[in-house]
Amino acid sequence: MLKVLRALAAVLAGNAIYFLLLARHMPAWAWHEPFTLDLGLLLDFLVCLAIYLGLGALGRRRGQSA
Repeated sequence: MLKVLRALAAVLAGNAIYFLLLARHMPAWAWHEPFTLDLGLLLDFLVCLAIYLGLGALGRRRGQSA
């Protein structure tokens, strides 16, 4: 259950960071278009992945198993 909550937090935070902070500073050709595989989707995925891995490292550091 802890992994599911960590994944949910990572996706919500990653999408907020991408759409509210990063997307407005990217050129128009790099924006994410719905229902397509593009550079924007890749960048969004990488932001979410980085947050997920960071939360996992934080959990291990605090002595919790994730």
